[in-house]
Amino acid sequence: MRQPTILIAEGEEASDKELRKRLLHQGFTVKEFPNIGTSPQIFQKNTPDLIIINSSQKTNSNGLNQVEQIRHVDRKIPIIFITNQSSEARVIAALKVGVNDYIKIPYTFEELLCSIDRNLPPYGLNVQGITTDKGMIGNSSKMKEIKDYLLRVADTDSTVFITGETGTGKELVAELIHKNSKRRKNPFICINCAALPESLLESEMFGYERGAFTGAYSAYSGKLKLAEGGTAFFDEIGEMNPYAQAKILRVIETKSFYPVGGKKMIPVNTRIIAATNQDPDCLMAEGKFRKDLYYRLNVARVHLPPLRDRKDDIPKLLEHTIHELNARFGQQVEGLTEKALTSLIQYDWPGNIRELKNLMEATFINLPHRRISLVDLPKIFQQHLLELEGSPKSERDQMLSALFSTNWNKSKAAEKLHWSRMTLYRKMAKYSIVNKPPD
Repeated sequence: MRQPTILIAEGEEASDKELRKRLLHQGFTVKEFPNIGTSPQIFQKNTPDLIIINSSQKTNSNGLNQVEQIRHVDRKIPIIFITNQSSEARVIAALKVGVNDYIKIPYTFEELLCSIDRNLPPYGLNVQGITTDKGMIGNSSKMKEIKDYLLRVADTDSTVFITGETGTGKELVAELIHKNSKRRKNPFICINCAALPESLLESEMFGYERGAFTGAYSAYSGKLKLAEGGTAFFDEIGEMNPYAQAKILRVIETKSFYPVGGKKMIPVNTRIIAATNQDPDCLMAEGKFRKDLYYRLNVARVHLPPLRDRKDDIPKLLEHTIHELNARFGQQVEGLTEKALTSLIQYDWPGNIRELKNLMEATFINLPHRRISLVDLPKIFQQHLLELEGSPKSERDQMLSALFSTNWNKSKAAEKLHWSRMTLYRKMAKYSIVNKPPD
């Protein structure tokens, strides 16, 4: 099977060198050209599968000139645009000239990999059955149940609603559903509802006609239409305003929409998957989420448990993460000492899998020994483990201790517990802790 070729254009030597190294580790063929847009014959000879334009203020051009030149030669090749400028005008300009994805500096390599995965056409990858190659790790009873359910969900064309705390892997699950569905040969498009400003959300979703607003010099299809035949994933849909929610509801019901400034309804054949890290019942009670949209989305419900509720999976997750980091850092770490592993299993992981991976990466930066011990972990995390050893054992007692120590300031108590405010409210309801007791 031919390896996909990624071409890196523009950029700075140091950052491009690191990017090239990491992409090679992922199995891609990587080529670099400083100014490919002005040399279309070079571009045609090398026929890449995807282009990354690594633009910054330190480069001579704004990067969009490169995109325009490339689009004169090829209008279909995926282009990912990396920049440290993210004004509304800049985003609109990038979409107008034909950028497929727009990534703001600073960014994580995982974000870039997700973007590459979304934009590269399929290459005969093994998509039969749920795989663990991108983080769906775990053989606990809860995870086995979820994996079995995901396969059944993927076989249908129903809307899907994914819930779970931050860092539990909601986007990964959405991608796995898509890759195991009959739509897998078509695009998977992610719309981050929390990251897009309200003024851009509608035009980004539905596209716009030429002249619909200042700066709309040409028509743009919008991400829903870009996902034609495939899947549109609305991440953090709880952050979307009620007006936009009503429009999404209409898309689900009518399979069509109006672009911004358009008078003609556009048909769309796209599967909708949505996710939120907030409690949908609380959002509806507060009037922040439409009940009719909730019932439309909540056909196939997938709830991802927090890591503290499936601690049997922690050793396997750590093993998998260490294996990935060994490849990235050129290390040969064999695992953790028994004491370090025990401490990490006992830890509650408020940031879930994302926190675990970030902790391991921070540990690798410190160049650990062949086996990671407690002293190899970041100092701030070591201190946190020591504080937890002296804290009350039961979750209820930990919560009460935090509330009393902060004089029942719920924001500060949640911060002390490394929880979100929503998690604190759920736990208070669970243990029937209503409010500060009378003196």
